[in-house]
Amino acid sequence: MQNTYKIAVIGDRDSILGFRALGLETHFADTPEQAGPILYRLAREETAVVYITEDLANGIAEDIDRYKDSLTPAVILIPGKQGSLGIGMASLKSAVERAVGADIL
Repeated sequence: MQNTYKIAVIGDRDSILGFRALGLETHFADTPEQAGPILYRLAREETAVVYITEDLANGIAEDIDRYKDSLTPAVILIPGKQGSLGIGMASLKSAVERAVGADIL
């Protein structure tokens, strides 16, 4: 039997509500203390991709690092309602450097 993986988004209501219209599973969190347990639960439930707003990710960096080298979940940082903090791009740049061995961005 084939596994069915989910795609989820964690963030404040204003930043992520639109993702629900796209069919993604949304989980509202206003603080890193709320976001950490949600990320952990989603990882246990074999969620394939978890998008999380940069402001929350900044507060749970250690939790996110736990999944950095795992196949699932792929944790992708997205800007919140206040705009980009640059953390997502820095994270992407680092991942590309590890994979390719050079900074191509």
